[in-house]
This record gives sequence, C-alpha cells and structure tokens, in this order.
Amino acid sequence: MHASRARAFRWVALVLLGLAAPACSIRKMAVNSMGDSLAEGGAVFARDDDPQLIEAAAPFSLKLMESLLEEVPEHQGLLFATASGFTQYAYGFVEQNAEDLEDTDIAAAEALRTRARKLYLRARDYGLRGLEVAHEGFEKAIYAHPQEAVQKAGLEDVRMLYWTACAWGAAISVSKDDPDLIGGLPQVEALMDRALALDEKFDSGAIHSFLISYEMSRTTKGGEPEPRAREHFKRAVELSEGLQAAPYVALAESTCVKKNQPDEFKSLLEQALAIDVNARKEWRLANLVYQRRARRLLAKIDELFLLPAKD
Repeated sequence: MHASRARAFRWVALVLLGLAAPACSIRKMAVNSMGDSLAEGGAVFARDDDPQLIEAAAPFSLKLMESLLEEVPEHQGLLFATASGFTQYAYGFVEQNAEDLEDTDIAAAEALRTRARKLYLRARDYGLRGLEVAHEGFEKAIYAHPQEAVQKAGLEDVRMLYWTACAWGAAISVSKDDPDLIGGLPQVEALMDRALALDEKFDSGAIHSFLISYEMSRTTKGGEPEPRAREHFKRAVELSEGLQAAPYVALAESTCVKKNQPDEFKSLLEQALAIDVNARKEWRLANLVYQRRARRLLAKIDELFLLPAKD
C-alpha cells in the first residue's frame, strides 16, 4: 500500500474508532497520540545549531510533557523524554551558565547550581517512574538492593537506565556537601553498569562517555581507575567515529586534571573543538554544548594546573 494511503487509512480508522468510543477514551487517545509525537520529537532539538534558541524553547516542551503525564502517567515514551529532556536541559544550559558566572558572581552561580540539582532530581524521578512502570517494585528495590534490582531490567530498558543514572549522578556532582544524595552512588553505579552489560554500544558510546568521568571517582573497584577511564574513552571514540566532543572533554576534565597532564588536556580539548558539528546533524547541539565547555576549560588551564613559570 502506498505510504500516503496507508497513513490516510490509519487516520480514518482512528476517527471511526473515536466516534464509537466514550468521550474520555477519545481524550486519552488524543493525549497518547500527542505524547507519542513529543516523545519522538527530541531529534528536532538535537539537530539545531542555535543553543540559545533551544535553551529558550525547551522549558515549554518539558512542561507540556509534564502536563500530558498528568493524563497518562504510565506513558513510557513521555517518561523517557521527560527524564532525558530535563537532564540535558539542566546540564547543557543551567549548570553551564552557573560555571560561566562563578568567577564574577558566586551567589548567582550557586543559585543556578541549586536549580540544576532540582532539575536533575526531577529527571531522576521520571526515570525511576519509567522503570517502575516496566517492572513493578523496581523503585523500592533500587534503594534497598541496587545490584539485585537492576537485574530485572532488560534490553528495552537501557535508555531509561542510562538517563536515570545520568540525572542521579549529575545531581550528586553538584551536591558534594549533601550526604543523603552522595549516598545514592551505589544506585547510580548499578543502573549504569547494568546498561553497559545489556548494550555497551548504546547511543554510539554514550555509556562509555559517562563512565570516563565516573571511573575516576568509583570506589567499588580495585586497582587504578585511570586505565579503566581510558578504555572507556577509547571505546566511546570508536563507537562515535571520533565525531562526538563529549569523550574528549570528559577525559580532559577528569583524568588529565587529576593526573596534572596539561599538555594532553590541551590536546584533547583542541580535538573536541576541531570536530565539525555538521558532520552528524543528530549530534550537532550536543557537540556545540561540549565545545562551549571545552573553550571554558581551555581558558582556565592556568588555574587547573601547576604550570612551569614562563621566562
């Protein structure tokens, strides 16, 4: 059947079904249909080349998804889109804006970090809701026995595991003086390690990119963390064909700073900045965000390293 005729047939069938259904069912069908569209709409934002436009537009989209979740609270697509959307908005804009301000307005920077933490926690909670919908009892189990709880998750849960862990880990990273939040590290670790075990190629190496930084602070594995971080870096670059800035920024910021390696730090950030953001349009916005971070880090190299005195 021709594609346009097939679509027309589906819409006619939907209308006929709606006419025979109670009003509440029609409403729910409409909300579910809109939810499906919004859940798949993230690619439009991801391809954009104007981060400021997305920063202004994202809150409306996120609040619309939250409103729809009031009507269909178990819509898995919306729960995923809301968890991932709030995480990306908080990192790409709120937390980055805080770092831009920290040298000139400490109070404003701290206020933005507090806001980022709240947004990350909101994202985490939507992710946990999504996992709870898929596996009844998951949310309670992840707090009590994280390693056992994540064994319930399968391949279809990888994206929710990943974004829940990202949001939770990011909330912890901006809350280092909050012991209750820091206590969530075993949960973050269990979620991300399970995602890695299920699909290490997920989203062209996204899990490996996350683990580059995480390995440098992980306390549950023996041995030196740097080799593990570098293995994740190597795999992330392989899976993204060297076209994502995130792995380069992650290794520079975590490993090179801790090991006082300014030359490699500079080289990695320059590689991140050299990436053509138009090479893969679906990564355009993310690359622009990470390149912004790379430029900020390069500008602070004298503060981050003990450099030899210049003659």
